[in-house]
Amino acid sequence: MSNRSWTLAHEGKKNCCMIYHTMIVSFDRPLPDSELNQYLSDIEQVMVDTGLVQSFAARRHLPVPGEEAIPALIATAIVHIGVADMDTLAKAFTAPGLHEAIGRWQSRHPYRVAWANHEVLA
Repeated sequence: MSNRSWTLAHEGKKNCCMIYHTMIVSFDRPLPDSELNQYLSDIEQVMVDTGLVQSFAARRHLPVPGEEAIPALIATAIVHIGVADMDTLAKAFTAPGLHEAIGRWQSRHPYRVAWANHEVLA
C-alpha cells in the first residue's frame, strides 16, 4: 500500500480495456481524518487482496462553499477501482471480507454509496 493523506493508492498492471468501478462514498456525519483514512485503507486492502484489482485509487472530496445547500449526494470520498472486465468486477463484489468490512463501517459510521461502472474516461 502507498503513503496516505489520502493519496494515490495501489496501481497495478494497466490494460486499455479495463472496467472501472467508481464509488461516491458519503458518510452521514463528518469523520475524523484518521477514521476516513482507515475506512479507505480497509476497502483497499479487501479489494487488493482478491488479486482481481488492477488499480485502486481514493481521494477525499474537495468541498465548495455553499454546496451543503444543494440537494444532492455529496461525497466524503471517491474510490476508483479498475478490473479486467465485467466478469471480474462481479467476482470482486463477492470478495471475502468485503461485506464484513462494509457492515462494520456502516454500524459505526453510516454512509451511502452511489457508483458507476464504466470504461476509461478520456
